[in-house]
Amino acid sequence: MTPAISVRGLSKSYGHLHAVRDLDLDVGYGEIFAILGPNGAGKSTTIEILEGHRRRDAGQVRVLGEDPGTAGRSWRAKIGIVLQETSDFGMLTVLETARMFAKCYGQARGPEELLELVGLATSSGSRVRTLSGGQRRRLDVALGIIARPELLFLDEPTTGFDPEARRQFWDLIRVLADDGTTILLTTHYLEEAAALADRVAVIAAGRLAAVDSPARLTAYVNTAATVRWMEGDQLHVEQTDRPTELIRQRSANGAELAALTVTRPTLEDAYLRLVGLA
Repeated sequence: MTPAISVRGLSKSYGHLHAVRDLDLDVGYGEIFAILGPNGAGKSTTIEILEGHRRRDAGQVRVLGEDPGTAGRSWRAKIGIVLQETSDFGMLTVLETARMFAKCYGQARGPEELLELVGLATSSGSRVRTLSGGQRRRLDVALGIIARPELLFLDEPTTGFDPEARRQFWDLIRVLADDGTTILLTTHYLEEAAALADRVAVIAAGRLAAVDSPARLTAYVNTAATVRWMEGDQLHVEQTDRPTELIRQRSANGAELAALTVTRPTLEDAYLRLVGLA
């Protein structure tokens, strides 16, 4: 099947700064795809090109079968965009805001249905300026999906959220994905990528460092387990691919392995290695 997003040789420079260099990506229909990378890695530039908001210097890009640089209104009606900034519509209520945006589209979700979907039904009469940060972000998503887009772009969607609000937002993203929406998100939170994404692309200095499932990305670093324990006052640390056998050998003579821990490389370990920070 043709992917929802296909990128080949994408490049973009700003003067002498190479923001994106020869990038290749594929995102399948119905997939939650996350892009990770440090500040300045090229994530936002890549997303803006895919959204049709920035021109590329080189490369081939197809989003929902069209070139976003030349696609028209019918194509734009198929995508939803949630920017980093939260919405603020002054004195309008949540329901008034949803109704105003619904009138901008020929076919749109009903405002009441929309607010129920994103968990804002009980806040429909509240003025937008009185909402919490998490509620405003839900409103942003509501406005982004009001026209039932096939593809939703989420740029750093949970920045500044507390842990509870972040997990509630994840539940909303999963609901949208279960409904068949293809989702491309950028995030700084490795836990978020691991919890949501089917696949993760790691970008460093404008180049693709790796793309794989969150679980398989750990294969890009040493997969040996680290075993730590105390014998008396002495700390022992060993790396091994067979930690169970090592523990059995060390305790065979009845020795007590105090403070025993076994750890394996995490997504964070892989990320730091791939972006050159470890």
